[in-house]
Amino acid sequence: QVQLVQSGGGLVQPGGSLSLSCAASGSRFSISDMGWYRLAPGKQRDLVASITNDGSTNYADSVKGRFTISRDNAKNTVYLQMDSLKPEDTAVYYCYVMTRARYWGTGTQVTVSS
Repeated sequence: QVQLVQSGGGLVQPGGSLSLSCAASGSRFSISDMGWYRLAPGKQRDLVASITNDGSTNYADSVKGRFTISRDNAKNTVYLQMDSLKPEDTAVYYCYVMTRARYWGTGTQVTVSS
């Protein structure tokens, strides 16, 4: 069974930075896509960013130029560097990985507030 362990997140003031990481273990198959979704109160879960195993990235328009996704294939870990954070970035952030199925992390709270 694939397990994802998330770390990072927390409380930051507007304009600040935070980083998230997500380490996957237990996969019998190679990991293709990795990425991050977020769920804000009263909203649907939205894709934030994704990255393929060859490094191609995709970002939500709302985070382009502010967030950077990266991965370390040797460590089966995906990262999300979040800069110039805004209050509307406040949400629970969930990582995922794709192998033969999609697996999810347990979520980490990111709060952007003064």
